[in-house]
Amino acid sequence: MNTTYLENTQNILAEIGKTVIGKQEVISKILMAIFAGGHVLIEDIPGVGKTTLALTLAEVLGLKSNRMQFTPDVMPSDLTGFYMYNKETNQFEYRSGAVMCNLFLADEINRTSPKTQSALLQVMEEGCVTVDGVSRQLPQPFVVLATQNPYGSIGTQHLPESQLDRFMICLTMGYPSIDEEVEILKGKQHAERIHSRQIITAQELVAMKEYVREIHVDDSIYRYIAQIAQESRKTDKLVQGISPRGSIAILGMAKAHAFMQGRNYVIPSDVKSVVADTVAHRVVAKQGLHVKKITNTEIVQEIVSKVAVPKI
Repeated sequence: MNTTYLENTQNILAEIGKTVIGKQEVISKILMAIFAGGHVLIEDIPGVGKTTLALTLAEVLGLKSNRMQFTPDVMPSDLTGFYMYNKETNQFEYRSGAVMCNLFLADEINRTSPKTQSALLQVMEEGCVTVDGVSRQLPQPFVVLATQNPYGSIGTQHLPESQLDRFMICLTMGYPSIDEEVEILKGKQHAERIHSRQIITAQELVAMKEYVREIHVDDSIYRYIAQIAQESRKTDKLVQGISPRGSIAILGMAKAHAFMQGRNYVIPSDVKSVVADTVAHRVVAKQGLHVKKITNTEIVQEIVSKVAVPKI
């Protein structure tokens, strides 16, 4: 195990924890998704610290960040960029869009038009932007941290399942406890936000991602993930089970979880720890189950419990 990478990870968690109070588990999962090369969707009410978390992440990881507040009038060109005529040079020049950065915070993604949502999802999948037939690679690493208000909030448009599937994990931050909220209030006595210390550079983050990608996976773990996916497609509680993209996401998150635990190999508990956050937003439950207060997470956990755990 690379002790330098592990020490850097612990320092990153500690530094972010100074600003984002009481959300160590959420921070760890987001960091895992970044190490696994995925994008993150946070579904929660306004005001629980989603934007603060994204800005702090960018500072600690040494990433250039952009933030866009998604509204119905945001156009795809605001994201991808556009050409503008320059009178002095008598030529059209490219003006880069908001996604030309390392960490892009898409705030309230479900308040903008489906056309703009699709443009962002295409950028996430392809890793480049194409304007007037010319493709430009995004800076590396590139991470989208999107937030959405709970479905049913005023002015929201629910993301279709095919777009939700593009996010590696979907999380909820939740309200702080009383003690945590007191600590937040004390920290807000100063008008300006305190900036966090940079722990690593963008290049070091790319190297850590490569290291996580090479973590060893036994054949029995591959089969274990495939069996979970297969069981989700057979259950009578779901009309849409785990897709192959979902299985790949589970594998990536399991590798990242093993890395965070100080191992260079994956064990079954790594898979169990990440599967709910990785696929609950990808599956579609049968009508009527949500009326009975049965959540997708509970269905996924029930599916995992039915699959025999391999012995390594």
